[in-house]
Amino acid sequence: MKNIILVLIALVFCCETHGQDSTTDYTKKVQTLDQAITTLYDVISGEKGEERNWELFRFLFKPDAKLIPSGKDKEGVYQVRYLSPDDYIQTSGKWLIQNGFFENEIHRETQTFGNITQVFSTYESFKSKNDTAPFMRGINSIQLLNDGKRWWIINIYWTQETEENPIPSKYATKNK
Repeated sequence: MKNIILVLIALVFCCETHGQDSTTDYTKKVQTLDQAITTLYDVISGEKGEERNWELFRFLFKPDAKLIPSGKDKEGVYQVRYLSPDDYIQTSGKWLIQNGFFENEIHRETQTFGNITQVFSTYESFKSKNDTAPFMRGINSIQLLNDGKRWWIINIYWTQETEENPIPSKYATKNK
């Protein structure tokens, strides 16, 4: 009986320690605004067949955060969809892994007031790290909160570049 109790205590300790290590590692990825934005782009990027770290992806977001893609529907009217981080994983996660996807930030405009920040982040998307021409570009409007301990993503609202809606040159100049 003592052996069983010791094994159970050891298992609980191992599980708690592992969880703490994971959180500690993730916490380091959201200490600065730049770390949070870089982690966001890094966590969804990977070669075809490469799994993403969805635990880290979820860690970036405040509870009830939204990811809001926008674009024209079949009738040519702009629409939006409201996704939780889990909705995004369910709707896009498999595609990212099956096709390969790298999203790189090429320009950033940041506005901060107190503990809130709005980032206009221009991106280019590639199917592989080795691709030289993006298959898609767009702008992410990212709202973040600093609670005094870390940065949280509150919302990401984005749209892709189209022929009718090209990215303005002031947001397309590489500044990174």
